[in-house]
Amino acid sequence: MSEAITPKEPEQSTPVNPTPPSPPKDKQPSKGNGLAIIALLLGAAGVAVGGWGVWQVRDLETRGQQQLSQLQRTEAQADAVAERAKGLDARLEQLPSPEKLEANRQLVVQLQADQQLLNKRLETVLGASRQEWRLAEAEHLLRLASLRLSALQDINSATALVEAADEILRGQDDPAAYAARQQLAKSLEALHTTANPDRTGLFLQIGALRDQAVQLTALNPVFNGGDGVLHDVAQANYEAGWWAEWLDKLSQYVRLDFDADQNVRPLLAGQSLVQVRLALSLALEQAQWAALHGQTPVYKQAMRQAAEVLDANFNQDNPSSRALRNRIVELFDKPIEVDAPDLSESLTAVDAYIELKQSARERLKDAAPADEAEAGDASQ
Repeated sequence: MSEAITPKEPEQSTPVNPTPPSPPKDKQPSKGNGLAIIALLLGAAGVAVGGWGVWQVRDLETRGQQQLSQLQRTEAQADAVAERAKGLDARLEQLPSPEKLEANRQLVVQLQADQQLLNKRLETVLGASRQEWRLAEAEHLLRLASLRLSALQDINSATALVEAADEILRGQDDPAAYAARQQLAKSLEALHTTANPDRTGLFLQIGALRDQAVQLTALNPVFNGGDGVLHDVAQANYEAGWWAEWLDKLSQYVRLDFDADQNVRPLLAGQSLVQVRLALSLALEQAQWAALHGQTPVYKQAMRQAAEVLDANFNQDNPSSRALRNRIVELFDKPIEVDAPDLSESLTAVDAYIELKQSARERLKDAAPADEAEAGDASQ
């Protein structure tokens, strides 16, 4: 306010020149604006300082709340740790003393030793049992192969059974089985080189002949009356009319042949034909059985009997019986017997190996008590 009053004094002291100079008039508003600006700046600075203070206060409050929550969490964790520590202390109090721990350790060591010994004995017993079963199976297979050869002469089945027995001995992985396997190899080679006739095929072929025999029928005799005596009489009395016609018709049923040189079989019909078919079927069925079992004498006798039934009851002019008889003759000399090799030596070798294994197992059982005694001493 002092600066605003000082410019008025020169205006009163100069009465001569009433026109005031221009420069002083310009200085008065600039000084007022500067003061206003300064006041505004000071106010803004005060507002800024106040806002910064408020922000600092709020930040301090937020940090205080965070620190308080963190302190609460820390206290909760400390309580949990304290609870765990109490639980650990309780469990430590329940633990046995060092003397009890040492005694328990000794018991565990003894128990482990007993368990190892028991496992060893169990493996020995189970392994021995499996080996016994497998070796008994090999012996049974060989006996079955020998039976198939002696009873049925079945080379294929016997070969498969011997191969299975050899596979069992191979699975033993034992050098002591060398002799038994060597004998089995000889038996297999003998089986492979033995002639094996197709008896099943022959059985089926004779079965087809049986089906044909059931359908056989007798051939009705047909006479050619063109050169018979009755035909000649009918031709001589041709002019007689009905007499000649009657003689011509009679010549178709009755024939007088004074120069007959062939044996004429009686005409089979009804029960006689059924009996002949049954006899032929039984003979062929017997031949089937003999072929399947390799009985050569029985087979030849049955085939011969079938041929005799055909010769005795059917004419040679009958194409069905003639074809059947020719087929029987073709099959008459078919080989059906098999020179089967002897498997007794292989069976003896396998039995010897089984006895060897049993004796070794008995020695192992006798040595088991000594091992148990040594294990007891080691545990003590």
